[in-house]
Amino acid sequence: MAKLKLRGKDLIAIGYPQGKVISIAIDTMLRNYKRERKDKVLQRLKTVLKDPEKYHGDGVMGKIAEALVRPVQVEAQKLTTHRAPFTIFGENEIADQAKHQLYTALKLPVARAGALMPDGHSGYGLPIGGVLATENAVIPYGVGVDIGCRMCLSIYDINISYLEGHKDKYIQLLQDHTKFGGYETHDSIPMHEIFDHNAFNEIPMVKRLKNKAIKQLGSSGGGNHFVEFGSVEITDQNNEFDIPPGKYLGILSHSGSRGLGANIAKHYTKLAMQQQPLPQEAKHLAWLDLNTHDGQEYWMAMNLAGDYASACHDDIHRRLSKALGSRPLTIIENHHNFAWKEQVDGKEMIVHRKGATPAGKNILGIIPGSMTAPGFIVRGKGNPASINSASHGAGRQLSRRKAKNTLRGSEVRKMLKDHGVHVIGSGIDEAPMAYKDIRKVMANQTELVEVIGTFTPKIIRMDKN
Repeated sequence: MAKLKLRGKDLIAIGYPQGKVISIAIDTMLRNYKRERKDKVLQRLKTVLKDPEKYHGDGVMGKIAEALVRPVQVEAQKLTTHRAPFTIFGENEIADQAKHQLYTALKLPVARAGALMPDGHSGYGLPIGGVLATENAVIPYGVGVDIGCRMCLSIYDINISYLEGHKDKYIQLLQDHTKFGGYETHDSIPMHEIFDHNAFNEIPMVKRLKNKAIKQLGSSGGGNHFVEFGSVEITDQNNEFDIPPGKYLGILSHSGSRGLGANIAKHYTKLAMQQQPLPQEAKHLAWLDLNTHDGQEYWMAMNLAGDYASACHDDIHRRLSKALGSRPLTIIENHHNFAWKEQVDGKEMIVHRKGATPAGKNILGIIPGSMTAPGFIVRGKGNPASINSASHGAGRQLSRRKAKNTLRGSEVRKMLKDHGVHVIGSGIDEAPMAYKDIRKVMANQTELVEVIGTFTPKIIRMDKN
């Protein structure tokens, strides 16, 4: 069948008003019905025109309906002259560029409060380690490209001495049961309940990503994503999972929503930048109004990506638990790179955590170090100054480029050997020296979290880079 051809005059002829709705309707129909007969497409458009309210929230026709009833006003936005209230933790350890990125975000008309965690460093939009509360607006780049990037720790009642005594076995387990990067996928993929999520049926662009998401389930991305075997030491006697203090075998994973999240971020960031154009220094902070079709659609897609990231970790840990022949005593996990609806100063806000760990009162989380430094199992203190947040790791002190240009493979290998750490894959840009001292970072957030245990990496798998 010939490809659909639609012109503005075709829509005007059936009663559509001149304006932005014409281009929205044509784009929507060409994207979703490009192989359908023109008369059928025009009939669909007539139906929406007759009763647009009926199509509010519809995945395909909702945006046309919105443009007919309450068209989104596109206008250049200006930054305010004052900053929303904020707190910076460990300020002396954070580069000026990251601080200035936060200062810019705090001048957004929708910004109401902010914070910067002690692992902060520069990124796109919000700095890494940045937390921003906005009113009824969500910033795709305030969430980040890797939506729902996540930590997950499984703790096993296995003597930690086995990790050294049977090192080759554990290395092989990671090689056999984990997949990394853009091309490695598992041969068999279980049909996880995540694929029944409404967004896969209701949002056309997400629907087109479903097959990719199925293929990538249980895999990890590149960059700083990893799966590790290591030693868990529980130090808190009154922990939430009733595990006696002592040392245990642990599996720690760090990864996000893969191609699904990256494509969602790209699509909605473009829409936000079109709808809320900002000055050059703030262009990546464009937001979507949650009262609009696109804002609601992104919110649903973002939550799907977060749930998908969780499903990937479920699969990673399920495969390794099966290979170990052991069930975990407990699993601790948390998102970063996400936005939540939370109370801030008694009012519901959209809280963006770009590389920051939720640390509400008694909320558990994991803050990793580097390849040769421990990570920390923490309990949040619910500090309002940090908007109930903490760091998501040690934070980079060398950019990827600087690490590649200044560090030598020989010194990295010596450092790993001295710490008894075996690494599969990775690149020099992920060397331990590229990261800040996690102990300093933790010392700068004692007001935000209390430590209840540690995880020390011993066998690490990452992408080949």
